[in-house]
Amino acid sequence: MNPGEFNIAAVERDTGLSKDVLRVWERRYGFPTPTRDAHGERLYPADQVERLRLIKRLMDQGHRPGKLFAKPADELAGLAPRRANAPPDVASDQDELGDLLRLIKQHDSAGYQQAMQQRLARKGLSSFVQDTVAPLTQRVGEAWEEGSLEVFEEHLFTELTKRLLRQAITTLPAGSAAPRIVLTSVPDEPHVLGLLMAEALLSLEGAQCIPLGTQMPLLEIVRAAGAHRADVVALSFSVAFPQRQIGGLLEQMRMMLPADVALWAGGRGIARQSAVPGTTLLATLDDAVAAVHDWRAAHA
Repeated sequence: MNPGEFNIAAVERDTGLSKDVLRVWERRYGFPTPTRDAHGERLYPADQVERLRLIKRLMDQGHRPGKLFAKPADELAGLAPRRANAPPDVASDQDELGDLLRLIKQHDSAGYQQAMQQRLARKGLSSFVQDTVAPLTQRVGEAWEEGSLEVFEEHLFTELTKRLLRQAITTLPAGSAAPRIVLTSVPDEPHVLGLLMAEALLSLEGAQCIPLGTQMPLLEIVRAAGAHRADVVALSFSVAFPQRQIGGLLEQMRMMLPADVALWAGGRGIARQSAVPGTTLLATLDDAVAAVHDWRAAHA
């Protein structure tokens, strides 16, 4: 290791950014760009460590990492003095989503479950999914990305929330109207909350949902669609799924499915996805509900 280079453990200690966050940023934003030593371990140049330190300081003042990475180094440096003495933005800490996130950070599983159940009872399932689970999931992802949420805390949130959604879904009457929708994700896409949110809203519309869980091989998805006489195959892509792979996977899936089976793709991962012939892209949960109505209109 050269004197001007630092291994990942040293960068973690110096910047306060976890190793997991550094790897995610490298994959998602293309920065930092470490070299490798003879053993394949990451080595970070001093100038990159300095920029990481600055980014972490700006994040602590309220900036989002995605916007910071888009700025040139001189603009980043100019941000710090102007905000150094700025009062912390406490508004987000006072809202209800902030309260829920704090319960996760405090490892208060019982308190989180109780608060979520109260919101579900107060709002009803549709509003609960749209106004609580969806934005809270996004906030948790951002907190993990920033390094302010530990991996085990993100997993705690996911497990408690999916348990609650599944319990709520089981109380709904079984869907009896078309379309019949197979809900799943492709291999290497383990995130399940998007599928559960979609299942809840589609079930409320009376659609017949066939949940297959996550990470299904493409051929098995096709077989399941045939076995269940599905009208639609709906795939979920999280923001963590590699963007460059989505288009090709959807094209392959479309070719494998019968022409009369619709293909829908939703989740935050497809927000920047360009159109794929024969595939309906659902950028929001509202789009998923609208897709049900559009399908019914087309098949009336």
